[in-house]
Amino acid sequence: MKTFTKTIEDFKCENCSTFVRGNGYTNHCPSCLWSKCVDISPGDRASDCMGMMHPVSATSTTITHKCETCGKIKNQKISDNDCTDMIINISVNPDLP
Repeated sequence: MKTFTKTIEDFKCENCSTFVRGNGYTNHCPSCLWSKCVDISPGDRASDCMGMMHPVSATSTTITHKCETCGKIKNQKISDNDCTDMIINISVNPDLP
């Protein structure tokens, strides 16, 4: 059974260079919405991939990311501080195969 591991980490986005203050649930950049393939189970930071995850689609509650290295597809909850314009752009211009 998967269990969530809360990991509070600040990071510099490897896509847009925004400095992001983590809160233990932060899993993507709120500016460009890109993520990184770092977990096997949520929060464990046990993935060997470490590829960048492109935001390929969005709904009113989730962003779907696809890893550019391993192809993993993962849904993430939208955060209150995520860029609304980016979410709208991705939701009307999805990039899923």
